[in-house]
Amino acid sequence: MNQEATGAAPVTGVEHWTNKGEVRLFLWEKFVGSPDGKPAVLFVHGSSMASTPTFDLTVPGRPDSSVMDWFARRGFVCWCVDMEGYGRSTKTRDIFCDISNGADDLAAATDYIAAARGVKSFMAYGISSGALRAALFAQRHPVRISRLALDAFVWTGEGAPTLVQRRKKLPEFLATKRRPIDRAFVQSIFTRDHPDCADQRTVDAFADAILALDDSMPNGTYIDMCSKLPVIDPERIAMPTLVLRGQYDGIAAFDDLIEFFKRLPNPDKQFSVLAGISHASFQQKNYLMVYHILHAYFTQPAPAYRG
Repeated sequence: MNQEATGAAPVTGVEHWTNKGEVRLFLWEKFVGSPDGKPAVLFVHGSSMASTPTFDLTVPGRPDSSVMDWFARRGFVCWCVDMEGYGRSTKTRDIFCDISNGADDLAAATDYIAAARGVKSFMAYGISSGALRAALFAQRHPVRISRLALDAFVWTGEGAPTLVQRRKKLPEFLATKRRPIDRAFVQSIFTRDHPDCADQRTVDAFADAILALDDSMPNGTYIDMCSKLPVIDPERIAMPTLVLRGQYDGIAAFDDLIEFFKRLPNPDKQFSVLAGISHASFQQKNYLMVYHILHAYFTQPAPAYRG
């Protein structure tokens, strides 16, 4: 357990572990004071980094780089989990660790949190393939998700230039379960769509945090996004849903997302374009804007009348 404060209420972090069969999953919880009785947010990471670099990053001179701390100081209890194959969780099974496997990880994680903390329902935020994992989990377990936020999401993949380029490497992804990553790869996340959306010190801190935990990543989500889309049926996403799309994102094609959004059955839904954002929202210069939009949706009163 540790605590930190940056001119505000101290935030407590607690390490947890659970099992999914033979697999050990690492969970990280953050809150102010006590976690009891607070609304819970589950943050779901993407294809190329574990959970804590994405959601609990520290960047000297950049306030509130940890979205978990930011939400904890506003009355939430925040959770994230390293998917199988990532970070501190088990990496030894000879599998691709695809999107479906990630949804299974979220089921195991929420089973554990329910038993350990009594939390039965979560607000969930997923980014990139984490949005696909979160959406598939919500599709399978709708009673566990009260509000869903999908950032850098992809439905069919039509019109996504990043996926056009990535599909050229599909034979390589199919040939091995994991792909190496390095600092240059992390840098490419921020240069492939639009330059200057993130400052270099944040990119460097992000790369440091990612590479401290992993030197390779599973190929399963890349394979799914290159060859198996769609994996989500929007008509089965029953809960209120926020779709977030960075202005310059090369994966989250605008028209593709609009078609997905139109099919979401719950009228309590929003679509937000994030100005000046490319792909990794919380590591961009406009990250506080993303926090604000997400917080507003998670604290929005439920409709009193829907006709």
